[in-house]
Amino acid sequence: MVIENRFNLIDEPWIPIADLGRVSLRQLFNESSYRALGGNPVQKIALMKLLLAIAQAAATPKDDDDWRDLGAKGVAKKCLDYVEKWHDRFWLYGENPFLQIPGIYAAAIQPYGAVLPDVSTGNTTVLTQSQVEKKLSNADKALLLIVLMGFALGGKKADNSVVLTPNYMGKTKDGGKGKTGSPGPSVGHMGFSHHFLLAETLQESIWLNLFTHQKINDLTIYSEGIGTAPWENMPQGEACDVAKKLTKSLMGRLISLSRFCLLTEEGLHYSEGLAHLGYKDGMVDPSMAVNTSGKEPKAHWIDPEKRPWRELTALLSFVSSTDQKGFECFNIRYGLLRARMAMEQVGLWSGGLRVSSNAGEQYVSGSDDFVESTIVLNLNALGDSTWFETLKNELSELDITLSKIVYGCTMAYAKEQKMDGDKKSSLATQMFWQLCEREFQHLITACDEGNHKKMRRVFAGFAQTAYDRNCPKETARQLDAWAKNKPSFSKYLSVA
Repeated sequence: MVIENRFNLIDEPWIPIADLGRVSLRQLFNESSYRALGGNPVQKIALMKLLLAIAQAAATPKDDDDWRDLGAKGVAKKCLDYVEKWHDRFWLYGENPFLQIPGIYAAAIQPYGAVLPDVSTGNTTVLTQSQVEKKLSNADKALLLIVLMGFALGGKKADNSVVLTPNYMGKTKDGGKGKTGSPGPSVGHMGFSHHFLLAETLQESIWLNLFTHQKINDLTIYSEGIGTAPWENMPQGEACDVAKKLTKSLMGRLISLSRFCLLTEEGLHYSEGLAHLGYKDGMVDPSMAVNTSGKEPKAHWIDPEKRPWRELTALLSFVSSTDQKGFECFNIRYGLLRARMAMEQVGLWSGGLRVSSNAGEQYVSGSDDFVESTIVLNLNALGDSTWFETLKNELSELDITLSKIVYGCTMAYAKEQKMDGDKKSSLATQMFWQLCEREFQHLITACDEGNHKKMRRVFAGFAQTAYDRNCPKETARQLDAWAKNKPSFSKYLSVA
C-alpha cells in the first residue's frame, strides 16, 4: 500500500513570523525582509534550532573568514538549494514522514492536547479559554512536532512499552514494564534558558548563530562533529548506529529526536526516542548556559521571577579578564566575538519555559510560565572592560542594595499593620524589578557612555514607587507606619 505524501513543509505555510503570519521554508529562505520568528518562546527556540540545523547541513563555513564572506544572503541561498534538493524528505505525511518513526505505530495514541504544556486535558482544571484543547491544523501539528523533538515534558504520556532497538533497556523497568518518559534534553528538570543572537532580519539571525567547522572541532563535546541531518538518515530505533552517532553530534542537539512520533488524525503515536547525555555529563545544546567553575556544573534555569536580563553579566563573564566564573553559552561566547566582524550592535534573545515536577510527571503550574527578553548590545563595548565592570557593579547595587531596601522596609511596614510580611515584601520586590526592566536597556547604554550615575536616581525612584504602592498611607495608622519605615536611598545615591 502506497501512503500519499501530503503537506510538504517546504511548500506549505506553517512557520509563524512576527507581525506577518505563517510562511513556508521556501518563503523563509527566499524573503530577506522577515524580521523575526513568531509564536511562544519555546516554539521560537525549537524553530530556530530547526533553521540552524538546515543551515549547518547546507552551508557550514570553514572558519570565521569564510563565515564573513558567505554572509546572510549566501547562507539563505545555500539553504534554499538544500531544501529543494531534499524536498521529498519534508512531507509531514507519507511513507517517510518528516522527523517521524513509522515503526512506533504500536505505541498508544495521545490526543494532541496531552502533549501541549499550556492545554488542560483529563482532570486538569480549565482556568482560561486558551487552555481548552482545540483542533489542530496541519501547520499546528508540524510546529508541535518540531517542539516535541527537544522540549517534550517528562511523564507517563510517553508509551515506553514499545521498544524498537532489540535488547535496549533505556525505556524499560526491571519488571519489563515501560518507564516514565524522561524530559526532553532542551527542557531538563525545571526548564533550561536558551540564548540566541538576533539581527535586524531573520536570515541575518540564522547567519549570526551558525557554527563553523573550525569552531565545531574546537568544541570537543560533539565527538561526531556536525553530524548528519536526521531527515537525511532517520534512526530506526532508540540505540541503532544512526541514533548513537546523532546523540554525539551538534545536529543531535539541534534536532534531538527525544520523542518518537507518528501523526494521525486522532492524535499521535508517542514514545520516548533518543536518550541524550545531560549537562552534568558535559553535553549541552549550543544555546544553553552552564557554569562549570564549581565542583559540579550548574545549569542556567529560566525563572519568571528573575528575568534573564538580571543575569547578563554572568552570561558575559568571558569579556572580563578578571571574572571567569560565570555561565558559558556557546552561542553567546563565540557568536558575539565574531559578530564584531560584521556589525556594530546585536540583540541577545533569552527565553524558555519554567516547569514543575512531581513523581516523574512534568507540568506547568503556579508561577511557571514562558519567559523571553531581548537586550541590545553595542559590540564595540564588549572590548571595554570598564563598561563591563561598571554594568556589573550597577546590577549588583540594584540587587544587594535597592531590592533589599524595598523588601526590608515593606516587611517592617507590614509587621506594624499585622499583615503577611513575606507576601507583601515579595510583591513589592517583584514590582521593583518589573519597573527596573523598563530602563535596563538605557542602563546598558549609560554604562557605555559613562552616564550610569544619572540612572541611579531613576532606579531609586522605582524602589520608592514599589514601596508606596504596596504600603498605603490612607489612614492615620497607615501614614504613621509608612513614614516610620520609609526607605532611605542616601547611601546608594551618594556615590552618584
